[in-house]
Amino acid sequence: MKNFLKAGIMVLLVTSFYTSCAPPVDELAAPTVVSVNPAVAGTGAPLNSIISVTFSKKVAAATVNATTFTLTGSSVTPVAGTVALNELGTSATFSPTGSLAGSTVYTATVTTGVQDLLAKPMAATYVWSFTTGTTQAVSPAAVSLGTAGNYVILAKSAVSTTGTTAVTGHIGVSPAAQSFITGFSETLDATNTFATSGIVTGRLYAADMTSPTPSTLTTAVGDMETAYTDAAGRVTPDFLNMGAGDISGLTLIPGLYKWGTGVLITSDVTLAGSDSDVWIFQIAEDLTVSNGVMVTLSGGALPENIFWQVAGQTSLGTTASFKGVILCQTQIVLQTGAVLNGRALAQTAVTLDANVVTQP
Repeated sequence: MKNFLKAGIMVLLVTSFYTSCAPPVDELAAPTVVSVNPAVAGTGAPLNSIISVTFSKKVAAATVNATTFTLTGSSVTPVAGTVALNELGTSATFSPTGSLAGSTVYTATVTTGVQDLLAKPMAATYVWSFTTGTTQAVSPAAVSLGTAGNYVILAKSAVSTTGTTAVTGHIGVSPAAQSFITGFSETLDATNTFATSGIVTGRLYAADMTSPTPSTLTTAVGDMETAYTDAAGRVTPDFLNMGAGDISGLTLIPGLYKWGTGVLITSDVTLAGSDSDVWIFQIAEDLTVSNGVMVTLSGGALPENIFWQVAGQTSLGTTASFKGVILCQTQIVLQTGAVLNGRALAQTAVTLDANVVTQP
C-alpha cells in the first residue's frame, strides 16, 4: 500500500509539473487575423487609406513584410507601400506610397509566411477586398487648448489620487479650492501662489491661492471649455459611427471621427500617421478603455495631435496605456496602474490611482 501511495504521489507530482509548464492553449494555436481595416467588402474607403490587420496573438516582426502583406488593385502588380508592425506585435499596417485609385476594388493578402514568436505560421492565407471612394480623408486642424495647454491635469471640481502616482506637468483645479486636491501631500510655496508635491514634477494650483493664480485658472478653465466646444463642433466627419462604437483592434488614420454613442476599446488600437497629422474623436456618451488595453502610435504620430472629445465620462481600465488629449464634459477616471501620455482636462473631476501621467 505504501509503495502504491508513493507511486500515486509521484504520478501526481509529475503530472502537475508538466501541466504547470505547458504553454497556454492560445500560445499553441496558429496566429489568425481577427479584424481588418478597411472592412471586408467595405465601400467608400478614402484614397489615402492605411490598410491594417490585427492578429490573434503576437507575431514575429521579421515575418511581416512586403512579401507576406500585399495589396493589389486593377493591376496584378502589387501596390507599392511600406509594411510596419506595431510595438506590441499584434497589428500590421500597409501604407501605400501614393494615393489609391478612386472607385476601384483592392485586394489585400496576408500569407502563411507570417509566423508567431514560436515560428508557428498562420494556418491559412487571409484575403479580403474593399472598394475605394473618390476622396481622401483630410487631417483636420488641431484643437487650440489656449492656456489650458499649460496643465497636464485641469479640473473644475476636484483632482484626487491614491497609491503611488507620478505626474509630469502642472495640475490645476478651479473654481474648487486647494482642499479639493487630495492625495498629493502638497506643500504651499512661500508666495501662496502654488504648491509642490513629491509625486508631481510641476506645480499644483487652486482657485483659493494668492493672486494671480485665481484669475489665471479662470482663464485656463474657460480655454478648456472653448477647446471642448471647438472639438465637439467640427462638422463633416470623415468617419461616422465606425464599428458601431467599438473600435477595438483597429488602426485609425488621421481625420474627424464622430459617434452618436459611447466608444468602447477592448483590444489595442493603433493611430497611424505622421507628426503633423491630427485625429479628433467626437464621442456623444462615455469613452471606456478596458483593462490592459494600449493605444499605440505609428508613423511618427504625436499624442498632442490627438483629441478625444467626450460628452460622458472617460474611464481608463487598470494598466491601460492611453495617448492623447482628453477633453471631457464630466469626469476622467484612471484606474489602478493606467498610464496617460497626454492631458486630462475635465469639466468635473479627475481621479487617479497609482498612475503615470505625462504631458506630451
